[in-house]
Amino acid sequence: MLLQLHQVSYAYGQRWALREVELTLPEGRIGLLGPNGAGKSTLLRILLGLLRPSRGSGQVLGCPLDKLDHRVRRQIGYMPESSCLIPGLRGVEYVALAGILSGLPRQQAWRQAHQVLDLLGLDEIRYRRAEEYSTGMQQRLKLAQALVHRPRLLLLDEPTSGLDPVGREALLDLLLSLTQELQLSVILSSHILSEVQRVCERVVVLYQGQVLAQGPIAELCPPTHRVYRLAVFGDGDSFCRALLAHRVEILQPSDAHEHLPHSPDTGANQTAAPRDERTTTQPMRTPLRQPEASETPAPRTDHGDPQPPVNSAGSGESGDTTAGYAGLAGTQHFLVRVTDDWPTRRFFELAEQSGAVIQHLSQDRDRLDDFYHRLLHPR
Repeated sequence: MLLQLHQVSYAYGQRWALREVELTLPEGRIGLLGPNGAGKSTLLRILLGLLRPSRGSGQVLGCPLDKLDHRVRRQIGYMPESSCLIPGLRGVEYVALAGILSGLPRQQAWRQAHQVLDLLGLDEIRYRRAEEYSTGMQQRLKLAQALVHRPRLLLLDEPTSGLDPVGREALLDLLLSLTQELQLSVILSSHILSEVQRVCERVVVLYQGQVLAQGPIAELCPPTHRVYRLAVFGDGDSFCRALLAHRVEILQPSDAHEHLPHSPDTGANQTAAPRDERTTTQPMRTPLRQPEASETPAPRTDHGDPQPPVNSAGSGESGDTTAGYAGLAGTQHFLVRVTDDWPTRRFFELAEQSGAVIQHLSQDRDRLDDFYHRLLHPR
């Protein structure tokens, strides 16, 4: 048995982050699914022994919660959501230090640091300082420090935070293959349903600090479809034909226009164009079509990103605007439905082939909200 919790509660002052959590989990790949503020990170810290429950009892890897010490933590790897990198240290130095702090002898820590960095595809970049890494490489480095001491249990707190679609899918594929190859138990905390479905066998659903449901993911979250909202600049017609050729269902464009989010930064499900995680932290742009002679190139920011053209009224908004979303003139909006096995990076591949740029891509949140509603109000 991986862990057992009985009536575990935890309060930050007057606010209860966890309320009477009751869990019995076997070894395997387990998803901890819930919206932001549901208590996922608090629960992980309790499992690490960093927080003591305000009420309740339980055990992790056979050790009671009130007796968790360094001997138990040596069997657990933890990848926090927040940055835990040490500026000035090279990647391999940082991972070796994590191994030493986990109790490994110095030579063994260095040897295993190189081994796990090889496993994660961090080759020559391991000799660069951690602060020079791109976001995707930083996430892999954080994963390496959680794996270097070869733990029995791996705790991952929002491991894809800050990644673009290509980086997110690459990291999820890596996590799945690693946990299967190394026969690790993992608890993956996320607020994105598709991530949990991609990696995990079982799921625990947390909502407002309480367990709504738990069980096999195939029963609680059967595979269906995903809906995405896209804003595309360039040859949108060719992009549309490419989507249809790949059996993507395109919903009414007017619906996509109305449902775009109120700001370009609405959460982890929204992203810009993909990045090359090995070489740069700047967005990778797909080729634009050649402008006509009558067209004026769009102005760009200091970082090379396009700015919305100023309209005749001088308000700084483009002529093609939506409520809360100002795109470039000529931007087309799509609301599309794809199957759950559709790789997000394919949108960008099709856009590049069509001579278009994806300015905005976000996954529809309605499905996750419906999922919580169904658990809260079963028929």
